[in-house]
Parts: sequence; C-alpha cells; structure tokens
Amino acid sequence: MTIEQINNESKGFFKAIEDDKEAGRMTYSWAGSTKLIIDHTEVNSVFNGKGVGKQMVMAAIDFARENNLKILPLCPFAKSVFDKNKDLHDVLF
Repeated sequence: MTIEQINNESKGFFKAIEDDKEAGRMTYSWAGSTKLIIDHTEVNSVFNGKGVGKQMVMAAIDFARENNLKILPLCPFAKSVFDKNKDLHDVLF
C-alpha cells in the first residue's frame, strides 16, 4: 500500500492506494502555516480491517515531524489514534 499526499495552500489530503484502487482518504485543512487540522478519514469498505486509516494518520504525523508542524485531530478516528498512542503526542496542538 502506498500513501500519497496532495497539498495546496488551504487544504489537502492523504490517500491510500492499493492495487491501483483508492483504499482510503484523509482530509485536512491548514490553520496558519504551522498547524494541520485533520477533519475527516474515510476507508473504502473493501479495505476495512487492514489498518488503512492508521497508515494515513501516521503519514500525516511523519509529515508534521519532518516539517515542524502541529496537528489538531478533529476527526474522531484520527483523535482515537492519538488517544491510544502517547508517543504521538509530540505533534499534537
């Protein structure tokens, strides 16, 4: 599975691709130049149970760490990933 990021000035998304199919998409909005707000995570039902959502959240965390950004997880799924993993709190806003 590969995770791709599409980013523009105000919004962006991470999408998971497997076998040339979109397995999931996680959208975010920029809040200034140093904060991402994860607002929605959706996984194609065919890929349920394969960790697609978590892989997209982890890709956002890697992006945040590499670029000295903070994340505000408004999406319930993304928030649950942060709640279960205290070692990810370094990027929380």
